[in-house]
Amino acid sequence: MNAGASPDTGAADGTPADGVERPSGRRRVLATAGVMSAIFLGAVGQTSLVTAMPAIVADLGGFDRYTWALTAYLVASTVVTPIAGRLADIYGRRVFFVVGLAILMAASAPVVLVTDMMQLVLLRAVQGLGGGIVMANSVTAVADLYAARERGRVQGLIGAVVFLSVVVGPLLAGFLTDVASWRWIFLLNVPAGLLVLGVILYTFPRARPAAADSGLDFPGMAALTAAVTAVMLALARAGEQQAWTSPQVGGLLAFGLVAAAAFVLIESRADAPVMPPALYRNRAVAVSAVLMVLASFGLYGNMLFTPLFFQAVQGLSATGSGGILAPLGLGVVLGGIVSGQLLSRTGGHYRLQAVAGTLLMAAGTYLLSSMSRETGLARAAAYLVMVGWGAGATTATLTVAVQNSVPFRMVGAATATLQFWRLISGAAGLAALGGVLAARFASGLEAALPPAVRAALAPGQLDALKSNPRVLGDPSATDGLPALLRDADAAGAGAADALIGALNSALAGAVGDAFTLCAAVTALSVAAAFFLRGGNPRVPPA
Repeated sequence: MNAGASPDTGAADGTPADGVERPSGRRRVLATAGVMSAIFLGAVGQTSLVTAMPAIVADLGGFDRYTWALTAYLVASTVVTPIAGRLADIYGRRVFFVVGLAILMAASAPVVLVTDMMQLVLLRAVQGLGGGIVMANSVTAVADLYAARERGRVQGLIGAVVFLSVVVGPLLAGFLTDVASWRWIFLLNVPAGLLVLGVILYTFPRARPAAADSGLDFPGMAALTAAVTAVMLALARAGEQQAWTSPQVGGLLAFGLVAAAAFVLIESRADAPVMPPALYRNRAVAVSAVLMVLASFGLYGNMLFTPLFFQAVQGLSATGSGGILAPLGLGVVLGGIVSGQLLSRTGGHYRLQAVAGTLLMAAGTYLLSSMSRETGLARAAAYLVMVGWGAGATTATLTVAVQNSVPFRMVGAATATLQFWRLISGAAGLAALGGVLAARFASGLEAALPPAVRAALAPGQLDALKSNPRVLGDPSATDGLPALLRDADAAGAGAADALIGALNSALAGAVGDAFTLCAAVTALSVAAAFFLRGGNPRVPPA
C-alpha cells in the first residue's frame, strides 16, 4: 500500500473494505479543496447569468431568446451527467476532471468575441457539457478520497458549496456587469479553471475503478441525449413561451417519451449500459431517486417563489428580494453539515435522518404558504431556514446512502443518477409551478377586481394583465399597464389603487397556492423516506 493511502479498515484484516487506496493528510485536504472548487465553478455556471441577462440582451440583442442561454447550459449538463458518471466508473474520475474543466475553459474564452445571442447560446451549451462533467465527477469524487464511514461530513460540505454558488453566482455576475462587462463572467473561468485543474492533477489519486464491463453504450447515450434534450426543451418553453397544448411543446414531449422508451429498451439489453437498470433494483438507489425528485421539486419552488412574493407582494427591491434567500442558504449549509456529521459519527441512520429532513422541509414550506402582506422578514427567514436545513440534511443523507450501498465500480453511475433526477425534477417542477401560478393569478384577478375598475379597462387590457403576473415587480412592465394607473386625477388615482390592490391580492393568492403545492409534494417525500433502510449497510465489495 502506498504511504499516502488512507484505507477503509472495515475489514477484519485491516485491508480496505472496498479495495481502494486513498490519499491522506495534506494531499487529501488539497484534493478536497480542488474538488470543492470544481463544484463551485460548475454550479456557478448554472446560475450566474440570472442578473446579467438584461445587460447581455442590451448588448447582443435577441430579447425573444432571453432564456435560451440559461436553458442551453441546463439541458447540456443534464444530458451529460449520467453519461459522465458511468464513463468515470470505467476510466477513472481524474481524467474526466481534466476533460470537464478543459471544455468549460475552452467554451468560456471565445465569449469575448461573440456578436449575437445565438453564438452565446451555442457556447453556453458547450459550457454546460463541461460543467455537467465536472459536477458529476465532483460529487462522486468523495468516494475516491474518503472511506464510507467518513463520507457523510464531506457530503454535507459539498451541499453547502453548491448552495453557496447559487447565492454568490448571481451577486458576482451582477457586480462584474456593473463595474466592468458581463463578458468577465466567462473570462474569469479560464484562470480559475487552470488553478483548479492544477490542484486536481497534483493531488487527486489516479485510482481507476476496476469495472468489469468497460464497453461503451453508444446507442444508449444517443437515446438518452435525445430523450432528455426533447423533454427539457419542452419544459423550458411550456407555459411562458408556448402553450402546453401547442404543437411544438406537444411534439417535443412526444418525441422525448418515445426516445425514453427506446432508452429503457436499449439499456435492458446492453452489455455495459450507461444507466444500469440493476441500479434501480438496489433499494437505497430506487428510494433515494424518488426522494430526490420530490424534495427537489419543493426546493426549486421555494427558491423561485420566495423572491417573487417579497418583490411583488411586499414591495421589496430586486436586490432585497433576492437577498431573502440567504436564510435558505444558511439552512442548507447547517443542515448538510450537521446531517453529515451525524452520519459519520453514528454509522448512518438513513431512514431517521431522511424522515427528519423531509419533515422539516415540508413544515417550512407549509409555513411559507401561509404568508401574507403582514408577514415580517424575520418570520419568513425562520421558515426559510427550516426549508434549507431539511433540504441540506436530505441531500447529504441520500448521497451517502447511495454511495455506501453500491459497489465502488458503480458509485459514479449511482451518484450521477441522483443528480440527473434532481435536474429533471427542477425543470419539471418549475414548469408545473409556473402553470399553477399563471392559472391561479388569472382566476384570482377575476375575483378580486372591482366592477368599476373592470368597466374602466379597455378591451384586452384585463387579459394582458392576467398574462403577466410579474407586472408588479417589473418596472419595465409599467409601460404595458393601462393608462388609468398613471392618471393623476382623484378618480383615476382611486381606480389605480383598486387595480394595484387586486393585482397584489391575486398574486399573493397564486404564490400561496404554488407554495401549498410545494408543501404537498414535499409531504409525499416524508412518506417515501420511510422506505429507506434504517441503518448503514455494509459497503459492498469493489
